[in-house]
Amino acid sequence: MTPEPESGAGAPASGSGELGGRRERPAPAPLEPLGEGERPPALFVAIGVSVVLAVAVLVGGLTVHNLSRHGGSLPGAIFIAAILVLLALGMYRRRYMAVLGFEALLTFQIIATSLALLLASSIVTAAISLLAIVLGGWLFWKLIRIMGRIQAGERQGGR
Repeated sequence: MTPEPESGAGAPASGSGELGGRRERPAPAPLEPLGEGERPPALFVAIGVSVVLAVAVLVGGLTVHNLSRHGGSLPGAIFIAAILVLLALGMYRRRYMAVLGFEALLTFQIIATSLALLLASSIVTAAISLLAIVLGGWLFWKLIRIMGRIQAGERQGGR
């Protein structure tokens, strides 16, 4: 009987082409920078969402009576609307930090809506919350690749 080698030194790596139990993978292809004037559909969706939210916040701030009783103020609504418009403009100009800022707002929206889902008191409320989570998550996921492509263009000195 020959003793079996222990699974330490001298033991062959399991499977061929593996080092230390991990498979060697080829490096992913570098992201192709956005073309001149190229704006992917998800970026247009993000721009549109930002503009619609800015208008909704501004209209809400102007039309809600006794806004301070609801925890808001007209200067606060104007400030938030201005930030959303600046984010939309930055995303239209394909600025990395603008997309990153919008993604931060999307993250906050997903977390807040997830908490609202936990407190939903009806099926309709739960369905709306779930839809908002799914759509926000989809947009977040799509914007990650766009951010990488924007950054790839910046690294090449294109912008």
